[in-house]
Amino acid sequence: MNAEVSSRYTGVAIALHWAMAALLVFMIWLGWNMDENEARYQLHKSIGITILFLALARLAWRFANPPPPLPEGMPGYERTASHLVHLAFYALMIGIPLGGWFMVSVSPLHVPTVLFGQVSWPHLPFTEGLAGKELFGLVAEVHGKGAWAIIVLLVLHVAGAVKHEFGSEDGVLKRMLPGLFGKTVAPTLPSRGAAFAFGGSLLLFAAIASLPLLGLGASKSPPGGPAPAVIAGNWDVDYTRSEISFSGQHQGNPFSGIFGTWSADVAFDPAALDDAKVQVVIDMRTAKTGTKLYDDSLKGKEWFNSAEFTQATVDLAGFRQTGSGYEATATLTLKGVAVSVPLTFTLDIDGDRAKLDATAEFSRKALNLGQSSDPGATWVADAVTVRVTGEAQRKP
Repeated sequence: MNAEVSSRYTGVAIALHWAMAALLVFMIWLGWNMDENEARYQLHKSIGITILFLALARLAWRFANPPPPLPEGMPGYERTASHLVHLAFYALMIGIPLGGWFMVSVSPLHVPTVLFGQVSWPHLPFTEGLAGKELFGLVAEVHGKGAWAIIVLLVLHVAGAVKHEFGSEDGVLKRMLPGLFGKTVAPTLPSRGAAFAFGGSLLLFAAIASLPLLGLGASKSPPGGPAPAVIAGNWDVDYTRSEISFSGQHQGNPFSGIFGTWSADVAFDPAALDDAKVQVVIDMRTAKTGTKLYDDSLKGKEWFNSAEFTQATVDLAGFRQTGSGYEATATLTLKGVAVSVPLTFTLDIDGDRAKLDATAEFSRKALNLGQSSDPGATWVADAVTVRVTGEAQRKP
C-alpha cells in the first residue's frame, strides 16, 4: 500500500465525515424524542444500522487513504489525545449500533426492525432465548451511556479543531471543509480502495439483509394447524372475486389487511340451514397489510407465528336466519387455540350465482395474539374485525 500522505483529506473522507456527523447529531436528538412513537423508533434503528455500515466503510477507506499528518507544531500530548479521540469515535460508531442491534434482539417486546420501511432486518442469531426485561434493561442503560460518550467526544473534537485553527500551529479544520476552503491547502492524492471500502460494506449489508428472505432462524417444526375436514360442498367459490380482510387499530390509527391465499368448502342451502356447513382454510403466511412493519410483526411468534403454524381454519355451523340476513357461529382455530364468535352475513342468490358479505369480530387476547408485548391492548386494540366478501357458483 502506498504510504504517501496529503495535507488534505480525500473528497470521500470529507463527505463521510460530515454525513456521519449530521447523522450522529440527529440520532442523539431522535433518541431523546421517540418515546411511544413507533415511526421514530424504527427510524432510529434504521439510521443506527446505516451509521454502523458507514463507519465500517469509513474505517476501510482510512486504511487505504491515510489521513494528512497533524500540524508539526502540535505538542505530543495533543497528538496522543487526537488519536485517542479518533479511536474512541470509531469504537463508538461501531459499538453503539451493534449494542442497539443486540438490545432490539433481546427485547421482550419482539418488535421487528424494518429499515426505512422497506428492508426487513434480522435479530442477532445468537440471541434466541435471551429476551427478557433484565438483560434488555442492562443493555439499554449501556446504550444510553454510549450516547453521552458520543456527545463528550463531539465536544472535544470540535473544541480541538477550533483551537488548532486559531492557534499558533497550522490549522486543521480547513482540511476537512469542502468547497472553496479546500483551495487554501495542497490538493489531495488520488483516492484508492473504493471497491474494498464500499463494496465490502455493501456486500456485508446485503448478506445480512438477505437472511429473512432465506428463512434462516425460522422454526424447523412441521407446519401446525388442524387438518382440514372434508365437506361435500355444493358451491364453487370464485376466488378472483372474493376476499378475506381484517382490520383493527394500532396507536389509535386504523389498519387493515388481507389474506392472499385461502380456500373454502361450502355446503349451504337456505331451505336446509340445519345441514349447512362451511370450512375455510387460510394460509397465514400470506397476510398483507401494505405496511412492511405490520407484515413482519404478524409473522412473529407472539402473533400468527406463521413459520410454525402455517394454516388457520374457520368452521361455520349453527346457521339461522335473521331479519336482515343470516347468522352462524364461526370457530377460528389459530395456533392451537379455538375461539367461537357470531358471524353475520347477507347472501344474495340469483339463479346459480351467489354474493356474500360477512362480518365477525374476534378478540386477539382470546386468540393469544400479541400477549407478550401488549397484553393490555395499549398499542394494538383488542377487537379485530374480519370481513369476507365474494361470489360463488352453484355446482351442477
